[in-house]
Amino acid sequence: MKTLAALRTLSPAQWRAFTAAYLGWSLDAFDFFLLIFVLRHIAADFHSEIRDVSYGVFLTLAMRPVGALVFGLAADRWGRRPALMASILFYSAMELSSAFAPSLAWLLASRALFGIGMGGEWGVGATLAMESVPGQARGILSGILQQGYPVGYLLAALVYKLGYPHFGWRGMFVAGVFPALVVLLIRAGVEESPAWVARDRERRAGAGPQDRPTPWRELLRNWKLVLYMAALMTAFNFFSHGTQDLYPSAFLEKQHGLSTGTSANIAIVYNLGALAGGIFFGALSQRLGRRRTIVAAALLALPAIPFWIGAAWAPTAVTLGAGAFFMQFAVQGAWGVVPVHLNELSPAALRGLLPGLTYQLGNLFASQNILLQNSLAARHGGDYGYALGLVVLVVGAVLAVLAWFGPERMNAPMESR
Repeated sequence: MKTLAALRTLSPAQWRAFTAAYLGWSLDAFDFFLLIFVLRHIAADFHSEIRDVSYGVFLTLAMRPVGALVFGLAADRWGRRPALMASILFYSAMELSSAFAPSLAWLLASRALFGIGMGGEWGVGATLAMESVPGQARGILSGILQQGYPVGYLLAALVYKLGYPHFGWRGMFVAGVFPALVVLLIRAGVEESPAWVARDRERRAGAGPQDRPTPWRELLRNWKLVLYMAALMTAFNFFSHGTQDLYPSAFLEKQHGLSTGTSANIAIVYNLGALAGGIFFGALSQRLGRRRTIVAAALLALPAIPFWIGAAWAPTAVTLGAGAFFMQFAVQGAWGVVPVHLNELSPAALRGLLPGLTYQLGNLFASQNILLQNSLAARHGGDYGYALGLVVLVVGAVLAVLAWFGPERMNAPMESR
């Protein structure tokens, strides 16, 4: 009840800021997951292996820290709003470039550049949202915001199911240009973060340039926190990508021989589980605390593994869908706490940069996941279930330990440390 009451206190301006961040992240994820669904189709067109095309996923993840650094610095210097618009326009342009790729090399280059835009969007958008809403509403809004990711995955599944048979993989990437329209919403109706405006006013009226904290000085001053947050986000990214990247195309379609439509239907089901988990655990974190909620969700995923990969009984589309629903309920439940937890941990002077940078450094360190799982599957006779289950078992336990022993600044003020 308190959570719902907190949501009712949001002003129209606060809702618009949150909506802009949510749409930017949802459509960012939509563009990313379009590639996941068509890996084998692109491989066939370019006469390559799925492993070769999957380097596009690796490059996207590996380049995301560059975007987090560039757009995060811009957000702290010039404001969250213009940095968010620039990142969305950039990743939309690279999605269009992917649609017209004449070769695999062109496609891989486009996906690498797409990663820069994608890496910039999350951190800036999450900071704009968390700085714009009241503290008592952060938990549930964090859960809703992060679930823009499975909503984007869900949209990609729908486009794959309905659009691929008619327009092919290139047509799907053309559809991925639509996120650019979000910029019109941001330009017309979203105000700058009040916390950033207040700090910028103080900076302009305060000490001389030589006394103002620089991003590099602040990063060095908080180096232990930076390392911890990067390690935490490495585990988080292995957790999510380990359950998503190879699941539809390699595990469901290649290993189990399911049709495109059935694979898309299962993806829709497990993304509904992700959406429910993120909102549930995000709201729970306002009562239980950020660390305890992450631990609970991470440990919940471990007993779901046998059902998720069909090891508990003879796998069918129905049983695989049910297992995938509960797996993503737990995985994205843990993720639902991430936007608010990282923003509360970050010093005020680095809040535009640090959440996105550590998130994307985690992506960089976890970018080998798809290659690791492909290699594990190849060593075990093409058993992708073994590869998926082993990775999730290990990183789920590691994530729980890191979260339990880490810091927490629940409901910390956004204006100062």
